[in-house]
Amino acid sequence: MGVRRGGAVRLAVISPFVDRRHGTERVLAEQLERLSTFDGIEIHLYAQRVTGLDVTRSSDTRGRDSGRIIWHKVPALPGPHLLQYFWWFLANSLKRAANRPGQANDEITFSPGINARDADVIAVHIVFHAFYDRAMDQLRLRNAPLSSWPRRLHRRMYYRSIMALEKRIYRDPRVCLLPVSQLVAKQLQQYFGRTDLRVIPNGVSTDQFHPAARTLRRDEARREFGLLPTDLVLLLIGNDWVKKGLRCLLRAVALCGDRSLRLLVAGSDDPAIFASEIADEIKNAVRFLPPREDVLAYYAAADVYVGPSLEDAFGLPILEAMACGLPVIASSFAGASEAIEDGANGLILREPEDAAELASRIKLLASDERLRSSIGARAARTARNYSWEQNAAALQKVLVEVAKTLTAEKQ
Repeated sequence: MGVRRGGAVRLAVISPFVDRRHGTERVLAEQLERLSTFDGIEIHLYAQRVTGLDVTRSSDTRGRDSGRIIWHKVPALPGPHLLQYFWWFLANSLKRAANRPGQANDEITFSPGINARDADVIAVHIVFHAFYDRAMDQLRLRNAPLSSWPRRLHRRMYYRSIMALEKRIYRDPRVCLLPVSQLVAKQLQQYFGRTDLRVIPNGVSTDQFHPAARTLRRDEARREFGLLPTDLVLLLIGNDWVKKGLRCLLRAVALCGDRSLRLLVAGSDDPAIFASEIADEIKNAVRFLPPREDVLAYYAAADVYVGPSLEDAFGLPILEAMACGLPVIASSFAGASEAIEDGANGLILREPEDAAELASRIKLLASDERLRSSIGARAARTARNYSWEQNAAALQKVLVEVAKTLTAEKQ
C-alpha cells in the first residue's frame, strides 16, 4: 500500500458520483483536476457517474500513466436512497478488489465522506452526529403530516446508519481525517476524540467567480428568471434544504413584509415538502430551481446570498458568492463562516433557527445598497485568499505522507 516503484502514488478515489452541481462532488472535481497535473500520482476513480471532469474510461486504456484520471465505472442500483447507499458501499469495494495490482494493498484509498470501510484518508464534509442532534426536530413523526412519515422515517434510517459507520471509522486512529473547517475539527474531537487532524479548507475558482463576471451576467440572468429591476433577490443554493435552513429562511422572508423580496432556491430536493410552510404572502416570491453547472447565473441574478444552515461543514456556495462580490448572511454553524468578520465582509447568523434574527439581517442589507456594495467588495477580497491550487497542494502533501507511512509499515 502506498508508494510504488518509481515513486508514484497509486491513489484510489471513491465517490458515488462526481460533477460540478453538488457541493462535495464539486470539491472533489476541483481537487482531482489539479491532482492529475502533479507528478507522481496515479489516480483511479471509482464512481457510478462522472460529468464535468476529464477522465479516461478504464475500458479505453491499457496503460496507466500517472498524471491522469482513470475512471472505473461502478454499477448503480435503483431504489430508495438507503438501499442505493449500501449497494454502492458493496459494489465499489468489489470493483476495487478486482482492479488491485499484484500486491493486494499496493494503493491508498481517498474518500470524500464515508464511502467504504477501508479508506486510508477521508475528507470530512459533514459529521452526521452533530447534524442529527440539530435536525431531529425536523425528523420527528409527532404532529407531522402522515404523508411526510415515509420520507422522515427513511431519512432517519439513513442518518442513523451513517452515524453507526462514523463511530466505527472515525474513531480508528489509522484513518487520516481531513476536516474541511475548524468547525468540523471540533466536532470530530467532541464525538470521536480525534485530535490528530489537519484542516484543509475548500477553495474557490476566482477566475470563474469574481465581481466582473457577475456584473457581466446580471441583466441576462435576471431576464432568464423573470426578475424585475426593482426586485431584491435572495439566493440559497444546496441540496437537503432542511439541513440548509430553508424553513427558517421562509419564515424570515415572511417576517420581513417586503414585497420587493424574491427568493431563489436552487438544488435537488423536493419543493413539495415545504409547500405548507410558505406563507400566502410570499407564495409568488419563492422560486425553486434545479441544480446547474453554470451556477454563476444564480449568483449573477442575486443581490444577497443567504445560508442559514443548521449544520454545514463548509458551505461552498458561501465562498463562491463572496468571490462574486455578493454580501452574504452565513450561519455560524457553517464552516465557511470562519472566513467572515461579522459586519465587515459578511454577516453572521448566530442561531440558524431564529427567523427573527435572520429577518433583521435581511432587512439591514435590503434597506442599504451602499452597505451591500461595501460588504460585497470586502468579501471578494477575502475569497482571493482561498484557492483550489492551495487546497490540492495541501491534499497532495498529506496523501504522499500517508503513502510513505503505510509503505514503511509494510516493510
